[in-house]
Amino acid sequence: MGFFDFLKKSAEPAAPAAPAFPVTLAADAKGTVVAMENIPDEVFAQGILGKCCGIDPTEGKIYAPADGEITQAPDSGHALGIMTTAGVEVLIHVGVDTVEMKGDGFSPKVKEGNKVKKGDLLLEMDLDKIAAAAHPAVVITVITNTDDFKDVEVVASGVVEPGADLIKISK
Repeated sequence: MGFFDFLKKSAEPAAPAAPAFPVTLAADAKGTVVAMENIPDEVFAQGILGKCCGIDPTEGKIYAPADGEITQAPDSGHALGIMTTAGVEVLIHVGVDTVEMKGDGFSPKVKEGNKVKKGDLLLEMDLDKIAAAAHPAVVITVITNTDDFKDVEVVASGVVEPGADLIKISK
């Protein structure tokens, strides 16, 4: 240890700041908000996977609702998992029973392990193909670790644009 070492700054990097709550997730699609209980799939409508809401899309693009990392990206392209930088686990499920389409009509733009920023394009979907397969196209946004938070509240209604406030999460 040298005489002037006390003047040197620590070489350790500063720890990242803890995220400030409440955290708000952005709308991941353009369309009309669908309340959880009105989602046409009982697993989602009953909140079995966590609190959620849907967006009945008017265009075939899905965007990141927050900064984070892609944790799930099945080959079928109909869903994505994201762990946000605030520790919120988000499942974006495109359509009801669309896994049956085996990827037809879905064009993912990200892979598992990719880092994403709020507003990044994650996925494109062909709404006409989804309709032709007789599946509702509702984009379902689920907070799969709902129990880790004091409150998960849908704050949007009516028509939303991507990036608009959708779900507020309180610690």
